[in-house]
Amino acid sequence: MLYRETGQFKASYVEDMAILPIRQDRIGLFAILAFAFVGVPLMATFQIWPFGSEYLLRAILLPFLILALAAIGVNILIGYCGQISLGSGAFMAIGAYSAYKFGTGIGEIGLPPLPPILAILLGGLCSALVGILFGIPSLRIKGLYLAVATLAAQFFFDWVFLRVKWFTNYAPSGSVSAPELRFFGYLVETPIEKYLLALTFATVFALLAKNLVRGAIGRQWMAIRDMDIAAELMGIRPFYAKLSAFAVSSFIVGVAGALWAFVYLGSWEPLAFSIDRSLQLLFMVIIGGLGSILGAFLGAAFILILPIFLNQALPVLAAPVLGLGDTLGWHWLSEFGRHMTSTEVVTHLEFIIFGSLICFLLIKEPHGFARLWALAKEKLRLWPFPY
Repeated sequence: MLYRETGQFKASYVEDMAILPIRQDRIGLFAILAFAFVGVPLMATFQIWPFGSEYLLRAILLPFLILALAAIGVNILIGYCGQISLGSGAFMAIGAYSAYKFGTGIGEIGLPPLPPILAILLGGLCSALVGILFGIPSLRIKGLYLAVATLAAQFFFDWVFLRVKWFTNYAPSGSVSAPELRFFGYLVETPIEKYLLALTFATVFALLAKNLVRGAIGRQWMAIRDMDIAAELMGIRPFYAKLSAFAVSSFIVGVAGALWAFVYLGSWEPLAFSIDRSLQLLFMVIIGGLGSILGAFLGAAFILILPIFLNQALPVLAAPVLGLGDTLGWHWLSEFGRHMTSTEVVTHLEFIIFGSLICFLLIKEPHGFARLWALAKEKLRLWPFPY
């Protein structure tokens, strides 16, 4: 009964076209943002459960926010424009290394070290320029052929950042360290400060992306995705629509890559942005929901949190088996329990359960968690009526 629209009248087109036209949705979003910006830092400061240690901020929330931001960029290209890409990790690497060069200065052209905020945004801009370049083949090819073309970008930049020492300032090991994170004279170094920085970027870019896909350019992307020939007959320019989708997507992914390197990793090497990262982002978008900004956050949460939960839960479930075998003297049961708690078995079971859950989810709901959330909201709005 709490989720109803009764009495919520819309007196203008602005109110009717709002991002969240239902009052309960707006209250819920503001409550989540208030908890994220105020509640979590306060709980971490006073070490209130579950933020008694820095593990939750460092290992879960921080990578979740940055990868969710990268998934938003991937979703713009794949979910909204329908252009398949397997080179997202390369664009993250371009953003990271470009931001590193801008942040440490480029002596060849006399450019001094730039502030981190400017370096991160310029890293995203460099990624957008490269994204436009590799988006040109999308004007002629699509589907799996386009996926192979973007996969070529992944392997090419993996080689470039590994072999061309200029990008690492000629570091002997090939590993580089991010410059000092000083924003407007304030040094960002604690996990809480890094979390708030990543949260700010994720919130701002999610809002910008949401408004962008609701505008004229977003409708052009979706028209190209649904049927490009019909969209062209309607007057939509495929050249402009596709390249703009590549540019915006690569920019957001590049910013996420710079944040991943500067804020989360601190020091990194090219393997941090390998093909595995591209596939991880692709899975986030598919599982979360294609063509949904919310789906990027839901997919990132599923991909990151579920393996950690399984890794913690499997030894707990195997402990009673081990205890029962020791109590009854059944050596075979005790050996089975010890085998179940070994690191190798836990890792393999984690992969098996994780993959099975992904397959089950895609069979039951191909449109991902975002669609399940939308259906749940519709049920609440219509309850107790079945239609």
